[in-house]
Amino acid sequence: MIKVVISGYGRMGHMVEAALKDKGIECAGASEDITSFDKALAKECVCIDFTTPDAFRANYQALAENFKAVVVGTTGWNDIKDEVIACFEKNGTPMIYSSNYSVGVNVLSAAVALVSKYLGKAGGYSPYIVEKHHIHKLDAPSGTAKSLAEVVGEGMCCKPDIASVRVGEVAGIHTVGFEGGNDRITLEHEAFSRKGFAEGAVVAATMTEGLTGVHEFKELFFKED
Repeated sequence: MIKVVISGYGRMGHMVEAALKDKGIECAGASEDITSFDKALAKECVCIDFTTPDAFRANYQALAENFKAVVVGTTGWNDIKDEVIACFEKNGTPMIYSSNYSVGVNVLSAAVALVSKYLGKAGGYSPYIVEKHHIHKLDAPSGTAKSLAEVVGEGMCCKPDIASVRVGEVAGIHTVGFEGGNDRITLEHEAFSRKGFAEGAVVAATMTEGLTGVHEFKELFFKED
């Protein structure tokens, strides 16, 4: 059975801890400063990281060097993605990353890919994305919105405009629309709480057993046996 360490002990960190307990997985610790975590213990543990963009940028090398495997839920570091992946591959540390670990969002992404593919062939549609989150979210647009925009771009050969809204305590709403001359298609996912993100990250942690290399969660989630 795996052991998990939580990097970032805010609201998401507490939810990850609860999800681990529900699945009977040992939480070997939680820390706001993961660089100070016991290195001998770290080698036996999977680290689930839900921190901030700045914290992850400062810590990713230590994560790659010290832990058995790492699951990254932090967003806002896409501009250094190549450096991060190279660091984990150099250290031989498995890493799973995702802009959103919600099962529903990953299914939404698959649906958006299918719709974009067909509308790209048909022509005449303009895509757009609206994402709404709580006022505490630091990055905008959200990592999920950026990922969905890439999916749309692959199918339609154009990047959609993204509108970001920060209001109240909204857990997360992502709407992908396709505006045509005669009709409109919309696909939407609404998270009722952050619980789904935590549960998905724990699922990802269980996937690191026997895993090598760096992978996006949806790549593993939709992998056929």
